[in-house]
Amino acid sequence: MKHIAIIVATGLLSFGVAEAQDAANSMGELLQQIERGQARDSREARQREADFAKRKNEQQSLLNRARAERARQERNSERLEQLFEDNQAKIVAARAALDERLGALKELFGVLQTVSGDTQARFKDSLTDIQFPDRTDFLVELGSKMAGASELASIEDIEKLWYELQREVTESGRIVRFNHVVTTADGEIINAEVVRVGVFNIVFEDGYLKYDSTTGNVSELQRQPEQSRYTGSTADMLDETSGTVTFGLDVTRGGILALLVESPTVGERINQGGIVGYCIIVLGIIGLLIAIWRWIALSSDSRKVAAQLKRDTASTDNPLGRVLAAYESNRNADTETVELKLSEAALKEMPELTKGLLFIKVISVVAPLMGLLGTVTGMIKTFQVITLYGAGDPKMMAGGISQALMTTVLGLVVAIPMVLIHTLVSGQSRKIVNIIHSQSAGIIAQHSEQHG
Repeated sequence: MKHIAIIVATGLLSFGVAEAQDAANSMGELLQQIERGQARDSREARQREADFAKRKNEQQSLLNRARAERARQERNSERLEQLFEDNQAKIVAARAALDERLGALKELFGVLQTVSGDTQARFKDSLTDIQFPDRTDFLVELGSKMAGASELASIEDIEKLWYELQREVTESGRIVRFNHVVTTADGEIINAEVVRVGVFNIVFEDGYLKYDSTTGNVSELQRQPEQSRYTGSTADMLDETSGTVTFGLDVTRGGILALLVESPTVGERINQGGIVGYCIIVLGIIGLLIAIWRWIALSSDSRKVAAQLKRDTASTDNPLGRVLAAYESNRNADTETVELKLSEAALKEMPELTKGLLFIKVISVVAPLMGLLGTVTGMIKTFQVITLYGAGDPKMMAGGISQALMTTVLGLVVAIPMVLIHTLVSGQSRKIVNIIHSQSAGIIAQHSEQHG
């Protein structure tokens, strides 16, 4: 390795000499250049050595100052540690003295802190907070004071807490009327007269209101209870100023009211039945109209037949009169001919007397069958949902189950009245038919006796 270094250095020296020879015109000039270069290098080296010596003295001075600062900071740290230990001892002594002076009051203040926190949460959700919002600030301040233990509660604070608790009890049994900002179901903000019924409900002229304890807003329910007796009672509450008023009170503070609001209306229940449900309703309406028409017609015929029974002459404005008119026109014929003519006249009256009855009977049979069809369709839809999404979410199956149940209900609702109506109408028809048959048999018997 030493030989390699010598060879490399010799090569570099030869290269430098070669360059110097290229720059110098003669060997003398080359020698002068080398001497000047050595002198310049010597001056630069001495300058660097002087600078280094100067900086060395400065660095030593900086090191000495740093060591002195470290010693000062160590002494300050020892002083602060001693001060901290002294303060800790003073705090322990002060706390011991405080506990000794408080004695039984310490337990009292603990109970006061607990009551203050519970009362704050209770008042926050109470309807009375709409009228008395400032009491929350007092309870927060009292709770912070008790939690920090930096300041004791005064007699005035305890009496004020007692007063707020007593006022809440008193307000829970009062009905108060006042004006407040209300957000309607359409999003409009109005200043309306409201009535607070204890701590249970708050209403205004359009129905029930709800109170959001997180925002402090009073807003109208997006949907009022379907039963008019509830919304009507709110109007009665606003109209009356004294006396007794029947009012739909929700003692659960919104629980029962929420169930009433969520319960579907009649229209929503019908919509749950789908197309099958609408078809059942249409059939029921058609059957009802036919039944009313036939009941009116048969009632009119029954009155006319009853009047015909009291008359001696035949009238063609009723079925019995037309049968009697057929006998009058064949009075001189033999008994067999009279019997045939009366039977023919009676048979002519049958279609008019039984018109529409078969259709009413068919509707009473078809309606429950259509309800069964809707039930099967709804269950198929439910099973399809279960196949796709599983049975974990009941809401996804609610549509099919609702259709299955509602079509059955609609089918029964239509079928049961149709059976009763068919019985009444057909009974009216059979009554007239029986009168015609009995009168015809009597006429034939009388005619047979006269011409026998």
